[in-house]
Amino acid sequence: MTPGTGRTGDRPHPRTLADELRARTDEELTWLLRARPDLLSPLPADLSQLATRAGTRASVLRALERLDTFTLQTAEALGVAPQPCPYPDALAALLPGPECAARLPHAMDTLRRHALVWGPREAPRLVRTARELLAPTPERPSATGLGPTLGEAAGRLSPSRMQALLAAAGLPSTHDPVSAVAALTELFGDRKRMTALLDQAPERSLAVLHRLVWGPPYGAVPARPGPPLQWLLDRGLLLPHAPGTVVLPREVALHLRGLTGGGAHREPLPLPPELTTRVRPAGAGSDLALATDVAAGTTAYTALTVVDTLLTAWETDGPPVLRAGGLGVRELKRTAVALDVAEPEATFWIELAYGAGLLASDGEADERYAPTPRYDEWLAEPPQRRWVRLASSWLAATRVPGLVGSRDAKGRLHATLGPGLDRGPTVELRHRVLALLAELPPGEAPEPGAIAARIAWELPRRMPEDLRDQLTAATLAEAEQLGVTGHGALASFARALLPPATSDTDAEADADRRTDHPTKAPALPDGDDPFPDHRRTGPPAGGRGRADGGLGAGDVVPGDPERQPGSGATTEASGAAGPAGAPGRADEATRQDSVPGDPEVPPGSDPTEASGAGTRSRADEATGQESVPGHPVGRPDPAAAEALDAPGQAGGAAGGSAGSGPAGPGAAQAPAGAGRPASAPGRDTPESREAECARLLAERLPALLDHFLLQADLTAVAPGPLERELAQAMAVVAEVESTGGATVFRFTPFSVRRALDAGWSPAELHAFLAKRSRTPVPQPLTYLVDDVARKHGRMRVGAAASYLRCDDEATLTQLLADRRAEALRLRRLAPTVLVSDVSPDTLLDRLREMGLAPAAETAEGAVLTLSLASHRTPPRSAPHPAPELSGDDADDALLSAAVRALRAGDHAAPGPDGAAGAATPRLPEPEGGAPPRTSTAETLAVLQDAVRSGDPVWIGYVGADGIAGQRVLSPVRVEGGFVTGFDHTAEEVRTYPLHRITGTHQLAR
Repeated sequence: MTPGTGRTGDRPHPRTLADELRARTDEELTWLLRARPDLLSPLPADLSQLATRAGTRASVLRALERLDTFTLQTAEALGVAPQPCPYPDALAALLPGPECAARLPHAMDTLRRHALVWGPREAPRLVRTARELLAPTPERPSATGLGPTLGEAAGRLSPSRMQALLAAAGLPSTHDPVSAVAALTELFGDRKRMTALLDQAPERSLAVLHRLVWGPPYGAVPARPGPPLQWLLDRGLLLPHAPGTVVLPREVALHLRGLTGGGAHREPLPLPPELTTRVRPAGAGSDLALATDVAAGTTAYTALTVVDTLLTAWETDGPPVLRAGGLGVRELKRTAVALDVAEPEATFWIELAYGAGLLASDGEADERYAPTPRYDEWLAEPPQRRWVRLASSWLAATRVPGLVGSRDAKGRLHATLGPGLDRGPTVELRHRVLALLAELPPGEAPEPGAIAARIAWELPRRMPEDLRDQLTAATLAEAEQLGVTGHGALASFARALLPPATSDTDAEADADRRTDHPTKAPALPDGDDPFPDHRRTGPPAGGRGRADGGLGAGDVVPGDPERQPGSGATTEASGAAGPAGAPGRADEATRQDSVPGDPEVPPGSDPTEASGAGTRSRADEATGQESVPGHPVGRPDPAAAEALDAPGQAGGAAGGSAGSGPAGPGAAQAPAGAGRPASAPGRDTPESREAECARLLAERLPALLDHFLLQADLTAVAPGPLERELAQAMAVVAEVESTGGATVFRFTPFSVRRALDAGWSPAELHAFLAKRSRTPVPQPLTYLVDDVARKHGRMRVGAAASYLRCDDEATLTQLLADRRAEALRLRRLAPTVLVSDVSPDTLLDRLREMGLAPAAETAEGAVLTLSLASHRTPPRSAPHPAPELSGDDADDALLSAAVRALRAGDHAAPGPDGAAGAATPRLPEPEGGAPPRTSTAETLAVLQDAVRSGDPVWIGYVGADGIAGQRVLSPVRVEGGFVTGFDHTAEEVRTYPLHRITGTHQLAR
């Protein structure tokens, strides 16, 4: 059977879309359900209901959104062609050119497989709803710029007026308006006679037609048209549409376009824009891939440092949560200054930490943002694993930081961490941008605008044009900031994180789903699909191929303000799905809707969700850099790097992506080296990809330093990134003066006093500097430490509200006489004791502002260390992304079960005589009448074996009402305490809790 033809051999042509769906193979129906997942929610009872749902407006809109530009142009051409459309002659005239002719069979096959076109291949029909959405009407011109047909536009004319048009065009009169319209239509469709008629037209009349030919087809006319306009109106070449408005009939426009070799569109786009690469700089080295990896590795470590700095600052002084949710503008500015980045970049880092589950609100009365307990787990991981967690959460995130600062439809300002930032198509677009980068050779970066142009060709209708361009630019910028790319090119370790290419032995449907775009797409024969339909979306922005142009006084003014076709296409909202990438969630369509009345499946729950979903393999933590003795930090030995592959091997991913080199989603046509080899089916998992990414990244992260270089000008230079403990210590004892390839710290009296306030003793501070510096400690620095330590603590602050004591009476006398201390309201209780009405914290701050160095003390007189306690939120889960409904992650076995359910429903559906439509195959009856009873272990083993073999099993089941029953079930999934499969008794997909199954028995077909 030819894919999507709907017929085999001498099988009669289908009369309806439902007939064609019945003629499709199970593999073709599975492909359709994966490409259009909204058809599964809920599961239709039979194929007739599936065809009805496939023709609804909402479903057709979603399907159109997943078409690339040329496939959509093909659908638009079908919308203006007669139905059924003579193929390929009629479409070849509407889409002229050799490139269009080469790509047309593939576009038609795509439309047919998406159930947007049905009927015989030589006379296809566009689904009625799609025709209504795409074909031009008197009220809604299409993206082709064509107007309504002559028959549609002439509906407002009287019979006498129709006869006048025939006479002016040189045609004989007819007896009724219908035959008059047919005669004019025949004239306008006859190239020779139409050319002869236009040869008689005045020059200004032809100018009017040429201004309307590419759209918009409407124009305004004065109350008394001039001779050029009247000549056209008298012959039906222009027809009145509304008072003061005329329209160019579609047949006339197509004839005029055909004279210049045009068709339905001004500019057909059969091929995607080429991914051009940047010109290599004159001084660039030969190994661009190595330079890319080095730059990306350095940026990746910088990203870890920025996130750590952000969360370290917020663990002691977290910003408050706005009443409406989110972070205030003032707090965002303060955070941006602390991170030394611009506010948009600070928003990105905050949202990244939030998406990774490292940051959340604490939920207290005075609600503030603070790190979560997961942050402590994240800090304990090796650097490469920490980065992988950030990158994985970024890949799955649907929140768009770039929307912060804009306003929603109600005029409310979008705030960082606030509501309203989720955009469903973000994940699909982000993955597609990275896939395009992976098609380029390693180290090659695309030209500015090349990725945006390609995405615009692939996703013309997926989202508004401005949002699409914004998300594309944001993806490239965020990838550079995070270290996914270096100098604009995709890093090798980031390639390993992307899904791999499938092998040539995969099923045809899966190959169609996953084949990636080549850099320069060739014309392909029918059936080849280098453009993955599940990644594409809809029609060009409304104004493509249209030219506006004004006319002189008294002539037609194109562009009726009430009928402006160039305003762009609108897209109806699609339903949101669950979290992207969550295993076991693709069966939501067949979940509770297919288990009517079962109280054991609570509303909103996911009985089929994997119990281990969302977890990461941590076996490689033991091989982190800190656990490799004898090797410098940041350079793991080969044994440790080899051990990083253990999680994938242990989880059944041995021989998969791990150790296979740089990864990428490039297909067979991708340039050499652009992607890793295709992995064997079932051997590639997200955990194995993360382990491979961590292994490759470990080789590119800069080595961490355990020392710095002290200089005589009270500065210290760190020639590279410091170990975390050392970096935290330097943040206390010194001020950061400059960052970059090397970090410069400066020691000041304030920074030394801060270290003493934090509990350092002068001896510990001297020992720290001597131990960590590769150069001798300069004498000025030693003097600075000793001088600050000698003054530190001479004054003691306590609570009276607060008190101040000092053994030096002269110091206290001088302080009392200082006018700057008047606000403290100090008074002397004893020669060495002063008291104040302000709090101890305020007293400490004011005295330090005056240049003094007081120390806080306890009630016993001991020096109090003023280190702030780290604040953590209660355990919080990471926010769930909200991607749009997608079938990419749908389980093949579950889709097969859904197809079986549709077939069974079709067989059970009554025919014209009321009898069953077909004989349903009978399964062997279970032996005996009592339900089977087996142990829990045996029950689980039988079900798991049935999942692998595909054989049905006999199960005993006790419902919520306590009544025992029996079912014949073909399991497709056993996980999370539930079994999901096709219930032959009920002839639908159902999910049963394992604890209610009394036993199982294997049935042989």
